Amino acid sequence: MKIAMKLRTRLFLSISALITVALLGLLLGLVSVMQMAKAQESLIHSNFITLDLGLKLRQSLGNQLITMLNEHPDQAVLQASKQQFLDLLDQGITHEQEDGKSSGFSQARADYLNFLQAFNEPPQISPAPGNNDKLTNTFNVLRNGLLAEHRNALENINDTEHKSRERALLVAGLLGLVGLSVLIIGFITAHGIARRFGAPIEALAKAADKIGQGNFEVTLPISSAAEMNLLTRRFGIMAEALRQHQATNVDELLAGQQRLQAVLDSIDDGLLMIDRQGRLEHLNPVAQRQLGWEGHRLGQGLGEALERPELDEQLHLVLRGGNLERAPEDLEVEVEGELRLLTYSLTPVIHTQGHILGAVMVLHDVTEQRAFERVRSEFVLRASHELRTPVTGMHMAFGLFQERAKFAPESREADLLSTVNEEMQRLMQLINDLLNFSRYQNGLQKLTLAPCDITDLLEHARARFAEQANAQHIELLVEEQSQLPRLHADQAQLERVLDNLLGNALRHTAEGGQIHLQARRHGERVIVSVEDNGEGIAYGQQGRIFEPFVQVGRKKGGAGLGLALCKEIVQLHGGRMGVYSRPGQGTQFYMALPL
Repeated sequence: MKIAMKLRTRLFLSISALITVALLGLLLGLVSVMQMAKAQESLIHSNFITLDLGLKLRQSLGNQLITMLNEHPDQAVLQASKQQFLDLLDQGITHEQEDGKSSGFSQARADYLNFLQAFNEPPQISPAPGNNDKLTNTFNVLRNGLLAEHRNALENINDTEHKSRERALLVAGLLGLVGLSVLIIGFITAHGIARRFGAPIEALAKAADKIGQGNFEVTLPISSAAEMNLLTRRFGIMAEALRQHQATNVDELLAGQQRLQAVLDSIDDGLLMIDRQGRLEHLNPVAQRQLGWEGHRLGQGLGEALERPELDEQLHLVLRGGNLERAPEDLEVEVEGELRLLTYSLTPVIHTQGHILGAVMVLHDVTEQRAFERVRSEFVLRASHELRTPVTGMHMAFGLFQERAKFAPESREADLLSTVNEEMQRLMQLINDLLNFSRYQNGLQKLTLAPCDITDLLEHARARFAEQANAQHIELLVEEQSQLPRLHADQAQLERVLDNLLGNALRHTAEGGQIHLQARRHGERVIVSVEDNGEGIAYGQQGRIFEPFVQVGRKKGGAGLGLALCKEIVQLHGGRMGVYSRPGQGTQFYMALPL
């Protein structure tokens, strides 16, 4: 603390010296200028009074002379003129006494009295005043005295101006010396501060720039000022602490990167890391084997590297925070003459503060799975075709037999025939489901598109299941957003989806429950959903709910093709299907259909 105070004291004293010298110079110049102005004003005022009195005296003397030259002068006017002249002389004499200097007014009074005496003396030869030499002489003496006083006043004013100019030059020179002194002192002070503090501070700034760039090998300055040396020493301690901290962080970062690299390399699926600009920056060994790549693909765009330009559009959508509308098609990659099918997903990498850092693409080899699905689909399609003909014949024959056979309604034979009939119908439904599912999967099913009113679609679905819902004491509600646009869809197929979803909801909802059939607009899509408050679906089973031949929940039945068939129908319309469910709180199935 003492060292800091000492440095501040030096700077304060240096700056205070500059300010003090500057203020003293300004104060001295201001006092000098004020005194000079005051003296000049006093002298000029005094001389102007003298000039004014002299002018008035000459005018009064001229008036008296004109009156005296008359043959019959007016004594009253003459007497008043004399009194005025004497009063002016008295004012001049008083002015002389106030200034403390002698002037010509006292002499003028004496000359004026001599003039009056000469005027009052009787003439020797001629009564005309013009012939009186004494009167003329006294008048000339009086007039010349007044003129001399006038010239003296003008000379005084001229002298005053000359002295004021000289004094102004002196003050200007003094102020110039003060300014030069301030400049010299300021230059010396600034040079001293720059030499003692400026150069070391600049060196510290350069050292800080190098440290900011990660270069801790810096040369710190040595100054003659103890304060700067202390600051340099502390700066060096700080730089060393930063270097050690950076070394520790780099070690930890490298260790973490190695752990992350080991985790990524151990994943069974292919993994591609993509930066914010959409360029590949890393891929694990599994992805290299799946794609048959070498490291030279790094740095390229995703679409360019995979030769699929549409991937760039999907990637840019993900990097902007969007989601893919539907599951992407499989990637076809030829590696060493072998065709591979890869499914992929694009997921953004989000910073803890919310901004997107890049994206991750996960690849999964489904070549064998797709081959199995194709074989299975072909088998199911052929089997369903082959089974449909004999089963249809059996069902028709059984129908004829049931019409001709006569058994009592309560007999054992009638009950067996009813059971066989129900199982035959169930078998026919199963074969039809298999056939329809195979047709959708193999692209054989075509849609009959037409304008479809959503209100009618929902109301008809509710009407079809109203009786069953009332029988189970379940409330079936329709909630629809107002003024929904019409869809361009196959209404019969959408009714099939709703029937399947409502049938599942009624099967998994207890008595007294509620089922909501809802429709609302979301952007350029219409969301139609069936929501119940039944038993819900376990989290582990929700990922496979739409797979064919998969049944979830406690109440199982059928072949597990209902939801898979619904998904195929919705996807054929260009939409997507999903599920939200919490065990014990109900389930919501929804389909997003494009407008």
